[in-house]
Amino acid sequence: MDLSSSTVLVTGANRGLGRALAAELLSRGASVYAGARNPDQVDLPGATPIALDITDPDSVAAAAKATGDVTVLINNAGIGTGTDLLTGDLDNARLEMDVHYFGTLSVVRGFAPQIAANGGGAILNILSALSWFSFPETGAYCAAKSAEWSLTNTLRVQLADQGIRVAGLHVGAMDTDMTREVTGPKTDPADVARLAADAIAAGAYEILADDVSRQVQGGLAGGVAALYPQLP
Repeated sequence: MDLSSSTVLVTGANRGLGRALAAELLSRGASVYAGARNPDQVDLPGATPIALDITDPDSVAAAAKATGDVTVLINNAGIGTGTDLLTGDLDNARLEMDVHYFGTLSVVRGFAPQIAANGGGAILNILSALSWFSFPETGAYCAAKSAEWSLTNTLRVQLADQGIRVAGLHVGAMDTDMTREVTGPKTDPADVARLAADAIAAGAYEILADDVSRQVQGGLAGGVAALYPQLP
């Protein structure tokens, strides 16, 4: 795919990885819509801010109507409530699923027809190494990202005959606001954005952005014992 002739919509583009993705794509000559719940928070020169709350179907429909030329969709918008599945607030658990699963699905349903009508293109869902591995203290996030991974696999098959390649990007901790309280190594979002852009251009289906993701994916073949050796 020639990104320099693409028109890209990035959700959650006002900060973190979303902003880095938008900046990287602009540097490659793409036209970029920077989606955000509050478009006034988008401060990236060259990007076109657009109001988009992925949990609001009316907002998604309005964004689709306001564009028309999108050929690449990057579903980046996300949250992290830090909710334990057994003891946390169920409303927070529902919010995680509303954003990562239903929100992503809503945006895909809103924009896939537009991409197909423009001759095809690509969709990239920003997933996580936690799509494949769970920590109890963030169980709601892990469950929602796992659901989004399954969604990605299904859409990949369903949209292929419309000329739309659906990719998933898995990454561990990045140096963003969402992980400001996380200690340990963190990947620079700009590095992830460059890797993602290269992969979209190459037509990749699965993108492993760091060693953590590669290690966790490798552990899947070993089953529960490999992923959770603490279990008796």
